Amino acid sequence: MKTKETLVPELISRGVCVQRGHVLLCRNRKRGNVYLPGGHLEGEERAPDALHRELVEELGLDCRIGKFLGLVQHAFDHKGARTVEFNFVFAFRLPRASLQRPPASREEKIEFYWCPLGQLARAGLQPHILRRSLPAWLRRGAAPRWASTF
Repeated sequence: MKTKETLVPELISRGVCVQRGHVLLCRNRKRGNVYLPGGHLEGEERAPDALHRELVEELGLDCRIGKFLGLVQHAFDHKGARTVEFNFVFAFRLPRASLQRPPASREEKIEFYWCPLGQLARAGLQPHILRRSLPAWLRRGAAPRWASTF
């Protein structure tokens, strides 16, 4: 690592909603990047509380935050700075969600869609380490895990 490198750490809470072998993904309409629903922690907010808040803001639907699945450490360059994300990943449920119609976004810049669990790589899910980590994390009885793109 460079000694004078600008480093921007980000704490993010992300959620995994699975229905009949499909995972709910979020896509930025302008940039096309694909990620798990969720967002940044604010202040001294707890990670599961941040996920609940973000899901209500983005979807406007009642949701249930479940167990902690794992933590992903991910680094990338953005706007001239090295960014390091710490993604806290939790399971969540949307009781009224249906595979026939993805939930509508309340934010113009993003959209939601269902992706078969086996096609996360084809969907371009970021951070890319989740493409192979997530299926293992979802197995019944799996202990929380850590993954890194370093």
